Amino acid sequence: MADPGSSGALAGLRVLDLTLMLAGPYAAMMLADQGADVIKVEPLEGDYVRSVGPYHPDDRTRAFGGYFQSVNRNKQSIALNLKEPEGRQILLDLAATSDVLIENFRAGVMDRLDLSYETLSKANPRLVYGAVRGFGDHRTGESPYVSWPAYDVVAQAMGGLMGITGADDGTVAKVGPGVGDIVPAMFCAFGVLAAVYRARETGRGQFVDVSMVDSVLALCERIVYQHSYQGKIAGPEGHRHPFLTPFGIVPCKDGYVTLACHTDLFWSRFCALIGRPECATDACFATEDARRRNADGTYAIVSEFTTRHTKHELMERLGGKVPLGPVYDVAEIRADDHFAARRMIVELPHPGCSEPLAIAGVPVHMTETPGGVWKRAPMLSEHAETVLDSIGLGGERLEDLRSRGIVG
Repeated sequence: MADPGSSGALAGLRVLDLTLMLAGPYAAMMLADQGADVIKVEPLEGDYVRSVGPYHPDDRTRAFGGYFQSVNRNKQSIALNLKEPEGRQILLDLAATSDVLIENFRAGVMDRLDLSYETLSKANPRLVYGAVRGFGDHRTGESPYVSWPAYDVVAQAMGGLMGITGADDGTVAKVGPGVGDIVPAMFCAFGVLAAVYRARETGRGQFVDVSMVDSVLALCERIVYQHSYQGKIAGPEGHRHPFLTPFGIVPCKDGYVTLACHTDLFWSRFCALIGRPECATDACFATEDARRRNADGTYAIVSEFTTRHTKHELMERLGGKVPLGPVYDVAEIRADDHFAARRMIVELPHPGCSEPLAIAGVPVHMTETPGGVWKRAPMLSEHAETVLDSIGLGGERLEDLRSRGIVG
């Protein structure tokens, strides 16, 4: 894929990425995918995720695994010792020439390093400072949990997502992907770009505070109005929607498909397609309200048909006519032409491996500035010379800094 560095929508935007694990790196990656110049500033030992894997069996280098590759593509890397005054000064110099800094440390870490937003904004008043934390930052709203550590599962639990996820009322479940990290990452990228737009209008940056728990609650917005409008405390929803019928997961001959025929138009069309036109006029099922009141009977009609057919057969018969989608595993995703056409499976070279390996692509497509995945994740401090050259610290000066453990 072509390098969009000169043509991406965010070309010319310089981002310092001080993040670790998933939430922060994903936010910075979203900016890098659209052409921003993202410099990942790592501790001398590197981002912890470098050692997590998973590793390909042929990888003898083990510079990083699939996890790190997936959320740190399109970035440069420099390792700095921020516990040393010279390391902190390098970061201040980099911040002075950057548009954005993103970090996801616990509250107070950057303050104790004397690298707080207030300190950095003195060096660069236009700087937009993005922070992703479990429970937010005191600058925008005090939380009794502001100093608590948090990970994906904590955000999923306290933000309400686990409380409505599960097969039945007696069982709650974690959502598979790390949405407790990725959703706040998306909000952070959005907030940062909104603040950058404002900074370019006013010359003033600002602190962008994103709480992981708040972000998950925003994702689960339905539970709030269900409570205020209906007095209901929502519980696990199983395979069905609480308001719309049929709208959910139904079994088929070789797995499951999803079906959304809750409107009268789609229900009538579905009934005709399965050879049961009478179900569209039956008083028990003819209207949205009737189907909601007779949900078990509605799903019985649907399942009686779907269980006699495979996913492929259902796609052939119903696909494009009513909202239907098979429940795919990753092998089925890679075999479907849609994902190839949309460039959602991207292969990148991997240090230590002879063949490129696949990661997920970019879901935001633009006609004039397409962005994309064009560069593998960086080796630790791979771009130290380039980054330091930009602030006049290359050559012999770099070697001196390395010898004294300031730069990796």
